[in-house]
Formats: sequence, structure tokens, C-alpha cells
Amino acid sequence: MIDADGYRPNVGMIICNEQNQVLWAKRRGENAWQFPQGGIDYAETPEQAMFRELEEEVGTAKVCIIGRTRGWLRYEVPCARHRVSRRRYRGQKQIWFLLRFEGEEAEINLRTRQPEFEDWRWVDYWMPVNEIISFKRRVYWQALQELAPLINMNPPPMTDPCRSENRHPVVGNR
Repeated sequence: MIDADGYRPNVGMIICNEQNQVLWAKRRGENAWQFPQGGIDYAETPEQAMFRELEEEVGTAKVCIIGRTRGWLRYEVPCARHRVSRRRYRGQKQIWFLLRFEGEEAEINLRTRQPEFEDWRWVDYWMPVNEIISFKRRVYWQALQELAPLINMNPPPMTDPCRSENRHPVVGNR
């Protein structure tokens, strides 16, 4: 389902633990890490899609919703990365959810029916802005920045996520 402007409706999920670290997942067969995300099916609400995608991608939906972005955040996918040839397709428009994980780490199971991820770890809240593929960087920045006050997260020490001199060191653990 692509809208009139060429964007596919999608949800993004920022899952945090009690220390406000976020779940960072490695895409299967790639050297690429990202937040879980997925498409919104026809007649599905963003919240319904979010819970379905959690089950499909991380094997559990044991979360509580802390908040979500006020509106759609958009990014364009470079033509070379289009999965299928779609003339109208430009990219994704996303509603982002900030979630508190309420299960045990052992319940995070990436061996789902159609696995998208092969590994995961908890990382510093702001680290994904530095590590995500460049065409998603601004959307990650916008989502993290908008949702940070909901968990009393301090602002990052940078102003423009696309300028390399503003990047801060990577911190993470599992």
C-alpha cells in the first residue's frame, strides 16, 4: 500500500529497557543494524501494526507504550535499494513508538517464522543516529529527539545528525 506521494506507511519501534538503553538489531545476512520496523497492512492501525511487527521481528510483544510521534516521519529510499521496481515508490512514512520492554531478555527471540534479524543488543539511546544507514539518519534523529522527553533523556551533544563532526562516540552492551 503506497500513498499518492509514493510513501509506504510503516511503524518504527524504539524498545527501551529499564536503563533507557534501546534494542538495536542486526539485519539478517547484512552488516547493518537498525530498529525494528514494518509496514502497516490495509485497515490496520499503526498500533495494531506495531504489535504485529514486534511479534514477527523480535518474537515478543511484552512492551508498554510510552509514546509515539505526533505525525508521519518520512525518508526516501535510494533507487538502488528498491526491493521491487515500483515507479511510484519513493520511500517510507513512519509513525514511531517508544516502548518499554516488560519481559525477560530470554523472551526476545529472533528465530521467528521469517527472520529479519540475526542478533541484537542494548545500546545507548542516541547511538543509533550515528550507526544507521545515511538515508534513514534524519528520521531516526527526529523520532529519538521527539520521544526523548518521555523518558527524561538528555538531549544529545549534536544538532545536525547528517554532519559527521557532530557525531558522538558509540556506547553499547548486551
